Amino acid sequence: MYIKKTSPGVQPAAHLSQEIEGSVQGHRDGHGFVIRDDGEGDIYIPPNEMRAVLHKDRVRVRIVRQDRRGRPEGRVVEIIERPPQPIIGRLLQESGVWLVAPEDKRYGQDVLIPKGATGAAKPGQVVVVELTEPPALFGQPVGRITEVLGEVDDPGMEIEIAVRKYSVPHEFSAECLAQAKELPDKVRAQDKKRRVDLTDIPLVTIDGEDARDFDDAVYCEPAKVGRGKGWRLLVAIADVSNYVETGSAIDIDAYDRATSVYFPRRVIPMLPEKLSNGLCSLNPEVERLCMVCDMMVTAKGEVHAYQFYPAVMYSHARFTYTEVAAILANTRGPEASKRKERVKDLLNLHDVYRALLIARQQRGAVDFETTETQIICDENGRIEKIVPRTRNEAHKLIEEAMLAANVCSADFIDQGGQPGLFRVHEGPTPEKQEILRNYLKAMAVGMTIGNDPKPAEFQAIAEATKDRPDAQQIHTMLLRSMQQAIYTPVNSGHFGLAFDAYTHFTSPIRRYPDLLVHRVIKAILSKTRYKLPTLPMPGEAHAKLAKRLASRVAAPGTKPRKDVVPPSRDTLAWEAAGLHCSANERRADEASRDVEAWLKCKYMREHLGEEYSGVVSATTSFGIFVTLDAMYVEGLVHITELGGEYFKFDEARQELRGERTGIRYAIGSRVRVQVSRVDLDGRKIDFRLVREGEELLARAAKDKGAGPSEGSGTAAHKTGSRSAGRRKGGQTPEKGSTEMASLTRERAARSPIQELKASVKKAAGAKTGKSKSRKPRRG
Repeated sequence: MYIKKTSPGVQPAAHLSQEIEGSVQGHRDGHGFVIRDDGEGDIYIPPNEMRAVLHKDRVRVRIVRQDRRGRPEGRVVEIIERPPQPIIGRLLQESGVWLVAPEDKRYGQDVLIPKGATGAAKPGQVVVVELTEPPALFGQPVGRITEVLGEVDDPGMEIEIAVRKYSVPHEFSAECLAQAKELPDKVRAQDKKRRVDLTDIPLVTIDGEDARDFDDAVYCEPAKVGRGKGWRLLVAIADVSNYVETGSAIDIDAYDRATSVYFPRRVIPMLPEKLSNGLCSLNPEVERLCMVCDMMVTAKGEVHAYQFYPAVMYSHARFTYTEVAAILANTRGPEASKRKERVKDLLNLHDVYRALLIARQQRGAVDFETTETQIICDENGRIEKIVPRTRNEAHKLIEEAMLAANVCSADFIDQGGQPGLFRVHEGPTPEKQEILRNYLKAMAVGMTIGNDPKPAEFQAIAEATKDRPDAQQIHTMLLRSMQQAIYTPVNSGHFGLAFDAYTHFTSPIRRYPDLLVHRVIKAILSKTRYKLPTLPMPGEAHAKLAKRLASRVAAPGTKPRKDVVPPSRDTLAWEAAGLHCSANERRADEASRDVEAWLKCKYMREHLGEEYSGVVSATTSFGIFVTLDAMYVEGLVHITELGGEYFKFDEARQELRGERTGIRYAIGSRVRVQVSRVDLDGRKIDFRLVREGEELLARAAKDKGAGPSEGSGTAAHKTGSRSAGRRKGGQTPEKGSTEMASLTRERAARSPIQELKASVKKAAGAKTGKSKSRKPRRG
């Protein structure tokens, strides 16, 4: 039986005086938390204790009491480790004292910089600081500037900050670059030995318009499979392993990065450019080395047989998703007329895709339609617009072909009896299952999940509720109940895709696990055994993920079996590689999200005071998150902005409900908001609800010629923004902000609804001839 925690982190009295270890996660409003190594919940650290520690410090904490909220409160007993993490911030000078205000507010305190340690940095510039003296209870940390990144408004500065903030490797080692320089510029005759010649097969690449590297090519033709009709599907992947030898300088740098990191207008590649955009990119009309997954697919979309082999190929065309979708929609259109010789091949690919889609539906794979966005920037890195990424038939066609190749790869490694990395996606945890069941019951869905839920159950619920007004809310909850996928040598299947075994084979240019899979497949083909090299020790991200995964290995109360054979050294090495790749994947995602959030905040600063319609994308006990329809930007409406009543958070329904009016805010609820505040440093956007009365007032003010800048939200922001002037390099207030601030103070005494009532009374008085300034005439 699983017992639901009513308040995460609450510890029984017996745990007082217990000492635990963990990493500091703070500051948040002056205090912080310690993430426990044992995964039992965070320990609250009061503000006075936080002065001596920094974000990311590893500490030993003694639990001394519970605070008013029932959270365990701790006292730092010992600082075990202070990671050599550089701090990024802005150099400021106050009263002759130099200091750096950290860009990451979780550090909580400024760093003092001695006069001789500023280097060439100037006030207001973004710099990298190395600590020379740690903080103390009665003293600030001291550091020296090691790098000047530039001005805060320089194009691409948000990326320079993010790669250092998240310790993303962004410079290749000299040894790696030297080795890449020695590689050939094209495929040589000796490279083609012992490879299948596929240069006469019209393989093509299909990618986005802005793609720079092409690591997969496809071809399909009708074929007899068994006694029935089917197709022969070829998926050719760039043979990176031919050029990146195990344990080489390029390999070590690639492992350190583990993945390419994608930002708007910039990519930090896993491999040097000579490989990623040259030798290993399946560019059109040039020969390239590749690994091929050659499959026979039945009319029902089942892979009847497959084989792997190294080959040399020649890409006959470079297509975009948009172009292929247009050709499939109209084979006599202008796009098709330009590519007449390839139209038949594309139609074959579309036919096998539809068969694979049938198999996907029968398998019960989860397939939710979600909206992904793309940030369009100008040459200076400023956002021009944010647009949704639309998945057309061409996207889905390539996706299904890649899924089929990945499944064959996992099956080949499994049957080969060699260790390798699988892409594992486990089902919902018991706690998340219970939350989802309660939610579905509260929403009167009429369907639920079993004790051992299957992907088909999720897909069935999604299908049954797709026409409901609250479909978006239900689908969001279904998605949130699932876990994140990881890389591991222990195959547990892929829950979301409903595969018994799944791995990543199709992107070795940008993912290190795919490169490892290629090496293992080659070892099986040559009847040898692939052995991992001695690679650098994983970093902090790896350690965090390892602890998180270890906490869910066994259910509470489960006793370990005595007859379990300890894992071999080889298995432990593969587990470490899987954790490292999984952790760096998370790191890349966090860095990308950080940059996107910064760009969106900068973009929304130009729209302060403006009103937009949006939809509630998340509900919490402290407010609602709203995504704007027009801009796809998310912001918070704090609970204090929801109205003059008490709102209670209903966890089962995932909604906020007003006790007096009964008004509800849930995922999918439509609202109208005003952009009230933007915190660029904190990557936060605040909205306020616009009610019917306020809309009438705004319209009346507009009719009288008043500018939109007179709105209280905008004025409040502009007066408040000057308080942050110290951190913005001391710029002067905007013209007119003083007058606007006084206007705001005058209106503060009356709410918008009260103003509306006053206007109505005044109008009614004028209509009837009544006025407060004089008595009515006597007859």
